[in-house]
Amino acid sequence: MFDIPEELKKLPDRPGVYLMHDKNDAIIYVGKAVSLKNRVRQYFQSSRNKTAKIEKMVSLIDHFEYIITDSELEALVLECNLIKEHRPKYNTMLTDDKSYPYIKVTLGEQFPRVLFSRQMKKDKSKYFGPYTSSESVRETIELLTKLYKIRSCNRVLPRDIGKERPCLNYHIKRCYAPCQGSISEEEYKKNIEEVLRFLNGDYSKILSLIEGKMKTAAEELDFEKATEYRELLKSVQQIAQKQKITHSDGEDKDIIAMAKQQEDAVIQVFFVRGGRMIGREHFYMKIPADDDNGRILNSFVKQFYAGTPYIPKELMLQEEVEDADLLAEWLSEKKGRKVYVRVPQKGAKEKLVELAAKNAKMVLDQDADRIKREEGRTIGAVKEIASLLGLRGIERMEAYDISNTSGYQSVGSMVVFEKGKPQRSDYRKFKLKTVIGPDDYASMREVLTRRFTHGKNELEELEEKGLTKEMGSFTRFPDLIMMDGGKGQVNIALEVLEELGLNIPVCGMVKDDHHRTRGLYFENEELPIDTRSEGFQLITRIQDEAHRFAIEYHRSLRGKGQVHSVLDDIDGIGPKRRKALMKHFVGIEQIKNATEEELAALPEMNAQAAQSVYRFFHS
Repeated sequence: MFDIPEELKKLPDRPGVYLMHDKNDAIIYVGKAVSLKNRVRQYFQSSRNKTAKIEKMVSLIDHFEYIITDSELEALVLECNLIKEHRPKYNTMLTDDKSYPYIKVTLGEQFPRVLFSRQMKKDKSKYFGPYTSSESVRETIELLTKLYKIRSCNRVLPRDIGKERPCLNYHIKRCYAPCQGSISEEEYKKNIEEVLRFLNGDYSKILSLIEGKMKTAAEELDFEKATEYRELLKSVQQIAQKQKITHSDGEDKDIIAMAKQQEDAVIQVFFVRGGRMIGREHFYMKIPADDDNGRILNSFVKQFYAGTPYIPKELMLQEEVEDADLLAEWLSEKKGRKVYVRVPQKGAKEKLVELAAKNAKMVLDQDADRIKREEGRTIGAVKEIASLLGLRGIERMEAYDISNTSGYQSVGSMVVFEKGKPQRSDYRKFKLKTVIGPDDYASMREVLTRRFTHGKNELEELEEKGLTKEMGSFTRFPDLIMMDGGKGQVNIALEVLEELGLNIPVCGMVKDDHHRTRGLYFENEELPIDTRSEGFQLITRIQDEAHRFAIEYHRSLRGKGQVHSVLDDIDGIGPKRRKALMKHFVGIEQIKNATEEELAALPEMNAQAAQSVYRFFHS
């Protein structure tokens, strides 16, 4: 039994991180402290200064734990990591999880390339960004390829020079083909220097060059070429306009401001790189109604910059935040050079922050209804399902389906929904290895056994190495398994879980005679559900997605010739007889139920072949 008053006496007067747990052992809040002894005690002391959020949170605390650190900075880093991992209910949370694109110039290669990248690694490449639009990054890369004829292949040069024929880009004059030795390394790198100059914002040279070529082509009456240069000129001008000057100091900075409304907040960030505004982005946060702006901005900065690979030299904030100096120290350590966290009071910088705040309010006003609708479709729908099943804390749901169209080899699908949204990176496909013929129960048993055995094995390997971080989708077990079917499919899943020593709730998505979802089968009972509810709509989306994913995989394999009919496994049945059987009997099930006489009656069959087919299905 955890005795809170006694445990409070044991708290050390040291910096660290504390974790508050409820009676179900769920982490509901994570915080940091210069002195754990003083900070944690404050929660349990009577005070008029506590917000309604803190009062509610404290009433739910069953026990707490803490981690001592050597400094307040270490506590801040650990707090950020734990919040990101556990997403506690009473921490102000950033709801967006976005990664930003970069333009990567691979200067570590002898013949560099210009690539699209979602990560900024510590290598010899030069990165430009981050940008807020993937489309504009791809447009820029395509433009640079046209202008400077930079290679985009994966060939290792100069090792592979002359080993293969040049690709299509060479023939359409989009590449100088260094893979054929058609351009020297020195000449190629001159083009790369022009690429770098362009990406650094120096467009004057290339604009003059294209204008000159356009005029020359027009004077020579080559109007087709002149038109091509005119379109190219427009493309360069459009990119140049997108990166307009916002401040004359040429520094990298992020301008951050916010607007809030009840339990919703929008954070607006202007990204300025090299004095140019390269884009802007807004982020949604769920907040307690009584949170002040400084606390919300503090939470955003910690969560956003804990995950982004690039940190600018300066953060310009709308309001003062708690621990601004500590945040600056943390960001400086991550960046490897001094970072400033400031609240501008006057001049152009203050105007930029005001502009960001106005944009945040505009987004919030425009999207307030959409945010609530989206939450109802996702998180709200998950809560409805959890309430119907009498479960708590559902976040990750996995659904499974089997496809065995027309007797071809069965395949299985696993789709994942987190907080009501599809998590497509965690989807998995299964080509059945042990099941012959259309046996859905046996197929589902194999799929589930492989999925959860794989997950258990990966977790055991991580534990042996002393790692706790989840490395793949299989190590993350669901809070609820949703089977495409009723009692039979649910029992198969429960048997597999019992054999593997796992305790995960399983429900079946039951359909009516018209193949429409009518309810959920859970704990030996079919539970009706309101077909007009968001929960019902989510169940339908999950079921349709599992079916779609299985069918698409099956279709792709059939198209590639990677699956075959079970009839191919029968002696004496070749392509001609297989085609005749499928044409006459429509499906495998009818062939299975046919007599030897009915099989032999086909012109393409004989008594021996009919006997082989009959014995295959009945022996």
